[in-house]
Amino acid sequence: MYITINNRKIGKGKTVYIIAELSANHNQSIDKAIKLIEVAKQAGADAVKIQTYTADTMTIDSDKEWFQIKGTIWEGNNLYKLYQEAFTPWEWQSQLKQVSEKLGLDFFSTPFDVTAVDFLQGLNVPAYKIASFELVDIPLLKKIAITGKPVIMSTGMATLEEIDEAVQTLVLAGNKQLVLLKCTSAYPAAAQEMNLNAISYISEKYKVPVGLSDHTLGSAVAVAAVALGACIIEKHLTLTRKDPGPDATFSMEPAEFKSMVDDIRIVEKALGKVSFEVTEKEKENRVFRRSLFVVKDIKKGETFSAKNIRSIRPGHGLHTRYLEQILDKKAVKDIEKGTPLNWNLVEGCNRDEKGRA
Repeated sequence: MYITINNRKIGKGKTVYIIAELSANHNQSIDKAIKLIEVAKQAGADAVKIQTYTADTMTIDSDKEWFQIKGTIWEGNNLYKLYQEAFTPWEWQSQLKQVSEKLGLDFFSTPFDVTAVDFLQGLNVPAYKIASFELVDIPLLKKIAITGKPVIMSTGMATLEEIDEAVQTLVLAGNKQLVLLKCTSAYPAAAQEMNLNAISYISEKYKVPVGLSDHTLGSAVAVAAVALGACIIEKHLTLTRKDPGPDATFSMEPAEFKSMVDDIRIVEKALGKVSFEVTEKEKENRVFRRSLFVVKDIKKGETFSAKNIRSIRPGHGLHTRYLEQILDKKAVKDIEKGTPLNWNLVEGCNRDEKGRA
């Protein structure tokens, strides 16, 4: 269960694929956009993602009530003005792709209408991202699926019925490589609203790899998602949250992004596999486990008791399971305090190290 982007397999058991979302954090400066790509590389991202739209492809210029933004961090704008501020100029995108690929980063985008898909096909992007808000745009989903490219689709705000319809639309239109991203479409999102346990449910239900598009502050939620099986993590990246851009307040700064990547890589190693084999380091430490020792000088013929033998560290003596068998037996010779107990010291117990007669 995996997809392939530029010969990189992404899915269960593979290295987590980490996407730096640039979004509007370039603040209409191509130099800043290029710097963000360079920073993404330095921070350990595997890919950078942009968004391909214009204000006119996204909505219409209208001040009517329906187009006013309320109840979000963008309150006070209308949709058209917000997208004018936030869009990534299309004439930049070929250059941004070249910069990314030169640095060894995958580069792809979220198209928001069919003209954007045609444009990105001309750039030969290796994959497509579908935003949560566009999950219900059935004609757009069909257009993307027909390209035959891998698709990464966020599921914020979507009901199961809507996810079903979107997945079926992509599959029937020819998509054979799909990743679904658990997402909570709030900016920023609250940790208690993330419901990360849905990751395994989504994976089992749709038989596809699952990741996380994360708008929470900090990295704890992203790292936890990896522990729960997320194979992709997508996070917004900004040079500084002091910038006035529309997405800066819920984006990660470079040092934070790098710290998140480092923590994810540690978690990947820690997850490992289902194994109860003793590791090499553990083998070195087994000697410090408890075993039976003489803890008081014992004379020949003296009875072993709780006063003169005990279970203590280290592990050079008999296994502790034999304590009850040895109590009330007699010593075959004088034994000094600090001697690891063995069967040859116990009268009538000629056994091997496993206690066999």
